[in-house]
Amino acid sequence: MKAHNGMRPLDVVILLKIVCLEGNPWQYRDLSSKLYISVSEVSESLSRSHIAGLIDESKKKVRANNLMEFIEFGLPYVFPVVPGQIVTGVPTAYSNPFYKAHFLGSVDYVWKDEQGTMRGLSIEPLHKGVTKAVLEDEVLYKLLSGIDILRVGRTREKKMALQQMKMLILKK
Repeated sequence: MKAHNGMRPLDVVILLKIVCLEGNPWQYRDLSSKLYISVSEVSESLSRSHIAGLIDESKKKVRANNLMEFIEFGLPYVFPVVPGQIVTGVPTAYSNPFYKAHFLGSVDYVWKDEQGTMRGLSIEPLHKGVTKAVLEDEVLYKLLSGIDILRVGRTREKKMALQQMKMLILKK
């Protein structure tokens, strides 16, 4: 077994995509094409996630409680973000249309993308393929925007994002 050199941001994206598949059968190449990453990256990521206890031995079933615990208590510290310049991009954090309906943010946040629909402070996505992947998966978009709220938001915003993520990940 390979040594575990720590989780990478891509690992979270892959685990959330598996959650979005809701138990439907999938292959590594499915994740690869839907997330715009290589099959080898998927394989290496799932190995890291297995060692970390976030996915089972078959590398097919996410350990939802463990993932939620990592997201809530570890992710903002392991993958912090400092917003960058104002750019055009895909709305994220509480600028995501779902969250924007609940919060009046004075600043918009985006993942830089020339095809984007909004100008705002740039946030580095957990993986460069995220801006394309979320266009095809609304639930993944909501989850990844929630992650960004945990990374840049205030207490009230974080509480709502966690509530939404728990509903989607833990099915509660």
